[in-house]
Amino acid sequence: MGLFDFLKKEEEKPEKADKLTVDDDGIDEEELDDAVELEDDEDMDAKSAPDDRETRGPFDISEASPAKRYVDLGALRIPAREGLGLRLEVEEKTKRLVAVALDYKESTMQIQAFAAPRSTGLWHSIMAQLAEQVRKQGGTAEEVEGILGPVLDTKIPVVIKGAASNQTRSARFFGVDGPRWFLRGVLTGKALRDEATRVELVELFRSVVVVRGDAPLPPRELLTLVVPKAMADPTSKTATEDAASGEAEQA
Repeated sequence: MGLFDFLKKEEEKPEKADKLTVDDDGIDEEELDDAVELEDDEDMDAKSAPDDRETRGPFDISEASPAKRYVDLGALRIPAREGLGLRLEVEEKTKRLVAVALDYKESTMQIQAFAAPRSTGLWHSIMAQLAEQVRKQGGTAEEVEGILGPVLDTKIPVVIKGAASNQTRSARFFGVDGPRWFLRGVLTGKALRDEATRVELVELFRSVVVVRGDAPLPPRELLTLVVPKAMADPTSKTATEDAASGEAEQA
């Protein structure tokens, strides 16, 4: 599942893994990164992120508060919050974890983290490509200004059993360029209609911590997600319960 797989047909969407409820109780890395930036300079835009990203998020692991409790998903750490449902999305062919879906107040926010160049951003070029793909599929895409900066409001045609329909699904795409990573969110549900709920979901997005790692990776490479410890043994009767009680790691 890559940056644009959200736009695929309904029947091609990745299957969803277990659900848990989070309650509030030899290669020179620098040389590779620099080479990538020089190669892609013409196609990459400046970074897109709130001016206060370092203090209000989304956070790099080096910026995260050690006092907060998180669910450790490898490349992503999600803060514990009462009433938050967390699902892991699985790519059917490879069985790898490709996204985190957060269910909160009748809304769903899908989150993915990708590798990015050191000093240039991805969001502006990705947003343009997303808009083009949506329009090619017969949908609409409008760039608007949001709390995080430029976002993309879309209406995507729904394909049912291989046939076109008159139905559409609305989704808001947003992204933040961090230090050597890019974090993308896709928002659906009540938050698209209710501003107060939307603000809460955006704040939740901003509380996420990205763990990029030190390995050299090409831009747009999906960062690796892992199953939380409490869910690692599917035969355990208490696995989901342990996760629900706040199986969280300190950053």
